[in-house]
Amino acid sequence: MNKICRKFSSCLVVAVAVLLPATSPAAAGEGVVPPSADDLAAAVRVAGEPGAIGLAKSNFRQVDHIEPRRITMGEKGIPVYTLNPEFVRGTAGAPAGVLRSVAVTATADSGQKATLQAMPESPGTWVAASVFSGNDEETLSGRLRPGSVLLNEPQINGWYELGPDGVVLLQASLPQTPVGKFLSLSDYQREVHGRYADKLPGSDYQRNQGIGFAQATPPPADTGLPVSIVAGLIAAGIAGLGIVVFLVSRKRRLTPR
Repeated sequence: MNKICRKFSSCLVVAVAVLLPATSPAAAGEGVVPPSADDLAAAVRVAGEPGAIGLAKSNFRQVDHIEPRRITMGEKGIPVYTLNPEFVRGTAGAPAGVLRSVAVTATADSGQKATLQAMPESPGTWVAASVFSGNDEETLSGRLRPGSVLLNEPQINGWYELGPDGVVLLQASLPQTPVGKFLSLSDYQREVHGRYADKLPGSDYQRNQGIGFAQATPPPADTGLPVSIVAGLIAAGIAGLGIVVFLVSRKRRLTPR
């Protein structure tokens, strides 16, 4: 399957959360862990490599039906966080989000935009993992206040401003709260616990092959990471957290790695 369209009528996607190898349990308990300046720079460099530009070109062909002569990659990397299953469970000290990727905007010479997702493969090493049409991440990050980060709740295609004390919904295909309304972290935790706690890995929902969960997980590649970190990566990687339905307000497609 070469492309996945985010349409309610035709697509279901399992969200994959990727933790930075540098993330430690102590730091994670204090809040979301931002990528270092070196990591951001490395992710942006990867976005400018020929393979990443080729992914972007493929997306423009598939979605916009154009053949760009030139693609310009942005110089800014935007950290994108995804809903943390441990936060959904109510684990003490678990942050609401874990880092999933760094987004970099690609612009075709005709003006169309796409977003490349760079993901950590091992400590200090980033890879171009996928490309989405449009530049939601860049647009929404411009609305964040200082000290906040961009959080995605993939099950509702929801985007939040995540701050130290709570979240504000910026946009969603299936909004569960009004756009612009502030929710404290405790209120948000209660909401997502109610929506997804019975659909987490190991639940009856998953054992009964509920939609949105991978039924088999291949063994992790040998990256030299500690076992505890690899276990965290696997747990985060199964963060489908239920029916993963993307009902988009505009057509958006993914070109996978």
